Amino acid sequence: MVAAAPRPHGGSPRGRRPAGDDPGVKAHDLPPAPTPLPPGSEPVIRVHDDPAGIDAAAWNALLAAQPSPTPFLRHEYLLAMQRSRSAVASTGWSAAFVTVEQDGRLLAACPLYLKTHSYGEYVFDWAWADAYERHGLAYYPKLLGAVPFTPVPGTRLLAVDEAARDLLVQAIAAFARQAKLSSAHLLFFDETDRAAFERAGWLLREGVQFHWTAPQGQPWPSFEAFLASLQREKRKKIQQERRKVAEAGVSFTVHHGEQIDDDLWDFFHRCYTLTYRAHHSRPYLQRAFFTEMARHMPQHWLLFVAWQGEGAQRQRIGASLIALDPQRQVAYGRYWGATAYVPCLHFEACYYQPLAWCIANGYQRFEGGAQGEHKMARGLLPVKTASAHWLADRRFASAVADFLEQEGAGIGAYVDELKERNPFKPPG
Repeated sequence: MVAAAPRPHGGSPRGRRPAGDDPGVKAHDLPPAPTPLPPGSEPVIRVHDDPAGIDAAAWNALLAAQPSPTPFLRHEYLLAMQRSRSAVASTGWSAAFVTVEQDGRLLAACPLYLKTHSYGEYVFDWAWADAYERHGLAYYPKLLGAVPFTPVPGTRLLAVDEAARDLLVQAIAAFARQAKLSSAHLLFFDETDRAAFERAGWLLREGVQFHWTAPQGQPWPSFEAFLASLQREKRKKIQQERRKVAEAGVSFTVHHGEQIDDDLWDFFHRCYTLTYRAHHSRPYLQRAFFTEMARHMPQHWLLFVAWQGEGAQRQRIGASLIALDPQRQVAYGRYWGATAYVPCLHFEACYYQPLAWCIANGYQRFEGGAQGEHKMARGLLPVKTASAHWLADRRFASAVADFLEQEGAGIGAYVDELKERNPFKPPG
């Protein structure tokens, strides 16, 4: 049997063990993998209630070998979620990271959480939870494989090969069964992960995001060249929006890595919390999370600060934080906020300034985050995302499968419709 799950609010059913001290199970407790594992002793599967119990160097080395690694799956990032108390039991995120080891070598790993709600996921299953409740069943806690509050596609099943990846998927489902959970969900994974879930018979779901991509072979030499590639009405709208910001006396400074000092982090976090307050909600990330980022991952952050006025009257009024993957030349729109209202400031801070920076610095892709059809008018095009779902109750699994089949057809039609509204000029 799979090692016991930690309770949703801390500790295991038999008392809390130190992180990483779970005795694990032998691989013969699971069905055989479709392809053989490397020769050696039987792999051991462990469940960790704190990522601190997992060797950081081994985790990051395994991540670097994946088809689609992102900075958000680095050990430092996930540990910061825990240490800052942003994603912990008291906020509805109890760590239950699964690892597969053989002879001291990390073969596979996945960041998992026991969730007592569905906030901060960006793949919506509230209706499924409601259906469970109407039938007198508990949907929560559920098992979630995701980066907290971070809808960025990438590899989720870290594995040395296909066999280890298949074993990891089996271990996740076995863990959910042993813990008597309603379901398990893996979000925003890549094509390699998708194939593993298909082999295991999980239900697959599609979504849509909007990404900007530089042209292959002939990248735009400037933001003006990018604008010139757009259809006339889209180009004019962007120029009008940028003019409104400039006429309001707003300018920007750009700060990368260690240039973002404590004062700038404080100002940004103030802006970030104001965004949530404006929507009558509580911010997900604690200030301590950004302290951890500044200490352990500074090179992955870029901050745009909006200023208004001149001379002694000049003051900061907004900030937009962008995550970077310098090695793969990818930027990710993450968080923003403002202390004063200026028309179109959001578009300037979150799209036009970052896109201009990406073009100037040779970046190949800018991901704008979850949802947002309005992003198409600003040069970000639709990209499908994927999630996988395992439900313990066969009746609900059948009903959800029917729903996903209908939803998938709708998503396909929606993407086809979006492609017909391409904001760029036709080629030629």
